[in-house]
Amino acid sequence: NPKESGISAWQVIDRLGLRGHRIGNAQFAEKHSNFIINLGNAQAVSVRGLIDLAKSRAQSELGIQLVEEVIYL
Repeated sequence: NPKESGISAWQVIDRLGLRGHRIGNAQFAEKHSNFIINLGNAQAVSVRGLIDLAKSRAQSELGIQLVEEVIYL
């Protein structure tokens, strides 16, 4: 969660209109947009695409830097 902005990461995703947005078979959850759902055989590139989309739009449109908690191997 971005500390400087005073709002949660899920709220940032919602403000960007990305709740339920999907790339391939990966989707920001409809119920809680801070989760990414595998709709079936989602590829890592699709999950990463959602993350990168949220991060880049949050920075460019809201001036908020999102940092994922995921460790990539």
